[in-house]
Amino acid sequence: MSGSQWLDDEAGPIVRPYALIRGRTRSSGDTFDLIATVSTIGEPTSDLGPEQLLIYRAARSPISVADLAVELDLPVGVVRVMLGDLRDHDLIKVTSPSATGSRPNEGILKEVINGLRAL
Repeated sequence: MSGSQWLDDEAGPIVRPYALIRGRTRSSGDTFDLIATVSTIGEPTSDLGPEQLLIYRAARSPISVADLAVELDLPVGVVRVMLGDLRDHDLIKVTSPSATGSRPNEGILKEVINGLRAL
């Protein structure tokens, strides 16, 4: 999807991104990790806005939060707020990377970084 739907050649952006979320900067839940996977679980209702429907359609097959922001050409903060709204309506499931498997120990990562620096 191109970003052209949000722009007017003469006037610039037609709708400011934060107007889409009524000026909110946080969703009702946790902040979503950029690499968290979003997928649909419910059927959309008629009270969803067009941008939320775009997110819903894009998440029919699992997609990351970062990829959603790129596909919609919207700031990640705006996408996160809209994802929170969709999750509140039980329309999407967000799987964080920590839920899919264990993360490496911080000490091991520091040792790897130190080893790379020593090269």
